[in-house]
Amino acid sequence: MERRVPDGVVPIEPGPGQESVWDYPRPPRVEPVAARVRAVVGSRPLGDTNRALRVLETAGAPVYYLPPEDIDVGRLRPSDRTTVCEWKGVAQYVDVVVAGAPALRGVGWWYPKPDPRYPSLVDRVAVYAGPFEEVTVDGERVLPQPGGFYGGWITSEVVGPFKGVPGSWGW
Repeated sequence: MERRVPDGVVPIEPGPGQESVWDYPRPPRVEPVAARVRAVVGSRPLGDTNRALRVLETAGAPVYYLPPEDIDVGRLRPSDRTTVCEWKGVAQYVDVVVAGAPALRGVGWWYPKPDPRYPSLVDRVAVYAGPFEEVTVDGERVLPQPGGFYGGWITSEVVGPFKGVPGSWGW
């Protein structure tokens, strides 16, 4: 597959065991992940699973979606925020309740009725890594994708540059 890279962008070449986000497809691909995926907030796991799905899209870090049976759904509250993804459809955001602290507002999202091309995302929840105490993939602490809009998780297995950095709007 030939990379489609905007003018002025120089992809980092992946090393052994790494992937370039510039080799991810557009439209996105969904694939199962056998790795243990955890998100901890308020000193308790919000989600802990080895049945996550990851969404891979050109220039973006993988976004991990956790199944509802492996999430403490009692700590989720619907938010009034929604966004529209040109591929996956309308995302409904959620707040996360943290005992003894203000709720984390709009830190997760899900697709109640995703585009028919993405039926596996129904009822799965993704979260932004930044607001959480700890987010890991197979024990490796992840970094949030830059910019605050995209919800990708950066591990040592992926290289960029990642959309979300200054000057990347429209990648």
